Amino acid sequence: MKRKSILFLALFSVFAANAQWKPQGDKIKTKWAEQVDPKKPLPEYPRPIMERGQWKNLNGLWNYSIQEFGKAAPSKYDGQILVPFAAESSLSGVMKEVGSKNELWYETNFSIESGWNGKNILLHFGAVDWKTEVFINDIKVGSHTGGYTPFSFDITPFIQKGKNQKLVVKVWDPSNDGPQPRGKQVKNPEGIWYTPVTGIWQTVWIEPVNAKNITELKTTPNIDQNTISIKAEVNGAEKGDLVEISVLDNGKEIANQKSVVGESNDIVLNNLKLWSPESPFLYQTKIRLISKNKVVDEVKSYFAMRKISSKRDENGIMRMQLNNKDYFQFGPLDQGWWPDGLYTAPTDEALKYDIVKTKELGFNMIRKHVKVEPERWYTHCDQMGILVWQDMPSGDDQPIWQNRKYFEGTELQRSAKSEEIYRKEWKEIMDHLYSYPSIVVWVPFNEAWGQFKTVEITEWTKNYDSSRLTNSASGGNHFQTGDILDLHNYPGPEMYLYDARRVTVLGEYGGIGLPLEGHLWRANDNWGYIKFKNASEVTAEYIKYAEMLRKYVKTGFSAAVYTQTTDVEGEVNGFMTYDRKVDKMDFKAVNKINTEVINALNVK
Repeated sequence: MKRKSILFLALFSVFAANAQWKPQGDKIKTKWAEQVDPKKPLPEYPRPIMERGQWKNLNGLWNYSIQEFGKAAPSKYDGQILVPFAAESSLSGVMKEVGSKNELWYETNFSIESGWNGKNILLHFGAVDWKTEVFINDIKVGSHTGGYTPFSFDITPFIQKGKNQKLVVKVWDPSNDGPQPRGKQVKNPEGIWYTPVTGIWQTVWIEPVNAKNITELKTTPNIDQNTISIKAEVNGAEKGDLVEISVLDNGKEIANQKSVVGESNDIVLNNLKLWSPESPFLYQTKIRLISKNKVVDEVKSYFAMRKISSKRDENGIMRMQLNNKDYFQFGPLDQGWWPDGLYTAPTDEALKYDIVKTKELGFNMIRKHVKVEPERWYTHCDQMGILVWQDMPSGDDQPIWQNRKYFEGTELQRSAKSEEIYRKEWKEIMDHLYSYPSIVVWVPFNEAWGQFKTVEITEWTKNYDSSRLTNSASGGNHFQTGDILDLHNYPGPEMYLYDARRVTVLGEYGGIGLPLEGHLWRANDNWGYIKFKNASEVTAEYIKYAEMLRKYVKTGFSAAVYTQTTDVEGEVNGFMTYDRKVDKMDFKAVNKINTEVINALNVK
């Protein structure tokens, strides 16, 4: 009888959770929206590049309240929100605007696992947009600004024994009323600008660690010297503590090295296996922190041996190189938006899907456009073999845009505060993503959006990470700085500028539109650079442009980016509809011509 009661209670709690939550609104949704479980949304381990065995996911239904800016914590909440979906999204169960005049409050309770006694408890947020304050058991334990990077707090001193812990989070996001990085988010979405995203939009989780623990790994491959450099940042270390690194090839240890904490391990690898989109081989690692001959922390990670560089070819053209060979990079502009989750994919399968389809189209690269993805996305790219150009999410204002000549105007004058925000967040993004081998290009600016002190910011970016190429200003304003001159031209390819000293690329082109009834975010007012009536017309136009591009490869383009992976809100120029339910071109035909474009460099 007791077992029946327990089963009934369990079923009732699942039913209750589902009854309290449902996707909001009548907008289109992906097939994965139906697979979202409000009891355990996005249950996967959120940080695969530094994995520990023990952790607990805090995603699920939390209380929420939207109230006027500057008010005390709410005494009563408005209802429940499904974390980690932003308040404006359908999957949050809320789908309400927050805006710069309000704050979004969250509250939940969680318990500490019984086996974690004596451990320090770290509370992790994958990403929260934009200004966050965190309270544990009514004590403010920390704050963070920035909508795209993870942050953590050691909440051990504030845990109360033998009871549930109360977690309250307060978020303010000014959207385009503020100068902060926000990408495509605006209060009044239209054209190429989309719905605001406020609050928690990546996984919230806790994990137990010892007082001495590994906080970060920095991995730098050097294929010319057959070495991998791995540096572990450690919290609470003292003299004599060691970091031991084991390198594994398909589960078999092939190298092992120890160093004192603070030093990098520079490990020589024999019979090097290089990573590329055609062969995305990853070495596995185990990193142990040793104190007084005892292992006090252990994490699993991985790395790839690959090199990105540029070099002048036999015709005097500066070319991008992968692993010391000329390599044409070709991929779609990828916004990373979802009709049901906005910034957040409904499931991990959905998150991976766009990369799978990009490979199916024959591309070898993705330009991640003015957005940063959850860490699992970059691991999927590492595993599947996709090169990534990582944009800095844009913010502030747009000055004059001169894209067809070198810039001769006055650059945007940001306020001291705006400039400080940009520099802080760009550094944090680069630090956060440094060890993902798929990322090969940093893009500080796009089409003059918030572009300021271009030469200074570009040189800082290049010096801060010299292991990758820096694409100073995708689409202008153009300065002779960084590694790349990046042209935008719609709809077809055109080389209206060329730089003999740097790599020249076509950073955006295409935008061929096809609105499909039943798969539109809006019934009308849909936007594309040019529009057609069916898939065969769109495919023919795509092939026409690709054939033009193939000729430009010979004369100077070293990479190209087609707009875009999917439709997004009012934009209808994707390879797929926004709900990912229809492929809008003949993917086999696209794959064939894309492969020819990529191979054009190697055809003599």
